[in-house]
Parts: sequence; structure tokens; C-alpha cells
Amino acid sequence: MSGILAGKRLLITGVLTRSSIAFEVARIAQEQGAVVVLTGYGRLQVVEHTARQLPDPPPVIELDVTNAEHLSSLPDRLRPHLPHLDGVLHAIAYGPAAALGGDFLATSWADASRTLEVSTYSLQALTAAALPMLTRGSAIVGIDFDATVAWPSFNWMGVAKAGLESCARYLARDLGPRGIRVNLVAAGPLRTVAARGVPGFDDIAADWVARAPLGWDPADTTAAARTCAALLSDWFPATTGEVVHADGGYHSIGA
Repeated sequence: MSGILAGKRLLITGVLTRSSIAFEVARIAQEQGAVVVLTGYGRLQVVEHTARQLPDPPPVIELDVTNAEHLSSLPDRLRPHLPHLDGVLHAIAYGPAAALGGDFLATSWADASRTLEVSTYSLQALTAAALPMLTRGSAIVGIDFDATVAWPSFNWMGVAKAGLESCARYLARDLGPRGIRVNLVAAGPLRTVAARGVPGFDDIAADWVARAPLGWDPADTTAAARTCAALLSDWFPATTGEVVHADGGYHSIGA
């Protein structure tokens, strides 16, 4: 099969429903010739059901990025499906309700640290776990939300995304000599399952629709997913440590 990902073997996290950005990345990746394996945690049956809606239903393996045993055993559990990896999509984020919305100053360390562990540190943890299987020329791509400003209600998830951007730069520094690229895609607000937990999401999305120079559809994950697929391909061989915006241009417009 021809395509920009022909022959690529990819590990894709973060698929839950068809509205997931990761689902669209997986669909496009298959369309472009890749072989994919999905991960899921907590709601594996839901992920497996969603996986069956892809053109070529892929295997699903369990992965909790906060579980040391899951991480250390990842290569052994992947090898029955893939001989090596050419790319990984990190589409993982979580914050307790107390870390999103409410009083930023009142958030406990327990809630803040949980947000940072799952949403920030997991990029390093997942990359380190997959490293034994990654080939030279591989790509790590993470899903981001612009962290250069303080968003209403985003609170500790905003801090986590800022940390994610910094983490990606350090990974790019350390993995560059191995020929492995690390980049993030900062998508605009999309109506995913995760978005339901962000207070004031509808107001942010409405402003995006009104002001993004290219326009914005919060229900359409295609643009963000295509950007991820392009970065997973060989078409950005000298790009690493970058945050690529797929947001209709909103980030470039002043208040």
C-alpha cells in the first residue's frame, strides 16, 4: 500500500471513542499504509469496540502509564504484534476535577501531582518504555493544547501542558543522536471525551470558532490528526522539539 506512512509500525495511545483525536490518527495512519497497535486502560472493552470500527481492526494492549510493570513489559507485549516501532502517538492526559476549574490556589498537591504524572511525566515514561523497539528515524508525537497563556478553568492541566512542551524539548535533545524526533501538535478545542471534563469548554470553543483565521470546527478532529500523521512520517526529517499548531491559526491572533 502506498502512502506517507507505508510500512510504518506505530503504537497509538489515547483511543477511547470515535471522537478521540487518536482514533482519527489511527484511521489516517492505516489509510496511509501503517500497521498500528492501540493501547487502553481502565475501559479496555470500550477501546476494543472502538478499534473494531477502524478499517483494519488492530490489537489492543493494556497500558497504564503510571504502572511500572506495564511500562517495563511493554516491549515484550508488543513484539507478538510488531517486530519494531517507527513511531508512537502520546495522546494521554488526565486531571482530577479539583485540578480543573475552581480555585487554582486551593488545589492540593495530591490532585496537582496526579495531573502532572499522567499528563506530563507520562511522555517521558512512555518514550523510555518504547525505546528498545524504536528504530533510527522514528518519531514521537504528542497531543498538546497551547500552554503559552493561562486559559479560563484549565488550571493545573495548563501547567501540565506547559510541562509537556518542556519535556518534549528535553526528549528531543536526548533522543536526537539516536535519530528519533519528538514533536507536539497543539490542537484547538475539540469535543472529545476528555473535553467534557474542562469547565467552560463551550465558551473557549465558541471564541475559537469566531476568531480563528482559518475557521474552526470543534467536532472535526481531522486537521489535528493529519498533522500528527505527517509528523509521524518521514516528511519532517529535520524537525524536532517543535510545537506545531493545528488550531486554525487562533494562537497567532491577539486579544
